[in-house]
Amino acid sequence: MYDFLVPPRRGITGAEPAMPTVDEPPREAGAPRAAEPPQDRLAAVAAGREVEAEVHDSVLAEPPVLEVDRFNLWYGTKQALHRITMPVPLNKVTALVGPSGCGKSTLLRSVNRLNDLVQSVRITGDMRINGDSIYDPRMDVIELRKRMGMVFQKPNPFPMSIYENVVYSLRIDGETNRAALDEVCERSLRGAALWDEVKDRLQESALGMSGGQQQRLCIARAIAAEPEVLLLDEPCSALDPIATGKIEDLIQELRGQYSVLMVTHNMQQASRSSDYTAFMYLGRLIEYGATTDIFTKPVLRETEAYVTGRFG
Repeated sequence: MYDFLVPPRRGITGAEPAMPTVDEPPREAGAPRAAEPPQDRLAAVAAGREVEAEVHDSVLAEPPVLEVDRFNLWYGTKQALHRITMPVPLNKVTALVGPSGCGKSTLLRSVNRLNDLVQSVRITGDMRINGDSIYDPRMDVIELRKRMGMVFQKPNPFPMSIYENVVYSLRIDGETNRAALDEVCERSLRGAALWDEVKDRLQESALGMSGGQQQRLCIARAIAAEPEVLLLDEPCSALDPIATGKIEDLIQELRGQYSVLMVTHNMQQASRSSDYTAFMYLGRLIEYGATTDIFTKPVLRETEAYVTGRFG
């Protein structure tokens, strides 16, 4: 594990503060904590106490592409993530859900170390992508980010042609073979369900596309580099319902081909689009399992209360 501080500051150590834990009676594996009122565990979290995450066996049985290992993150003196430990399955879609401010996007941004750019951020613990430590001091951050694709809430196409947007990652790696660029452009646009809409105007500016098309273009640009993990930070939050539907259809098509980790506030979207769902609250992982189980038979009553809309 690593203790990582950006930028370096004197007087701060990597030691994790001791936190009280919630004492619970022994129970059989997978048995619900029926004796707990739905809000007890969340009240303990709100009081600053540590609780053990409920990670289903179905998640642990999958081969992981990404492993988060006892990961903590602070912004200055404020702790935003608390001992997050979770594997992200290979070639599956995993959704992070939870109320606003629970740390979903912070966790996602930590995967490709975007939080390095935030002053006073400090972390302990580690993340590993296909066995390689993301926070190893020897890790080249630029090379790390080439292994991941990132799509943000608001579409961010580059001010260049549709074609050049898609092949951008190949250009910066020095690829000049036109046939190879053409092949990757078409394959990526087809993969993003955009080829038929733009194949006759590839040299036009990407800024002239609709919002939904721009977001699918950003996904095409991300998958052109054949990433090991595709990170989606609320990819539909700025889109209308029709465009949102197309993005959800695209995520469905990406299942099995790419390992996707996405943040969403939309419970229906998570239930439709993901294979696994992780429920977070105030920087803690509360429950993590197959999406069908999380939405129909969660182990924790707190999870049931959230996914059914009784709080949050």
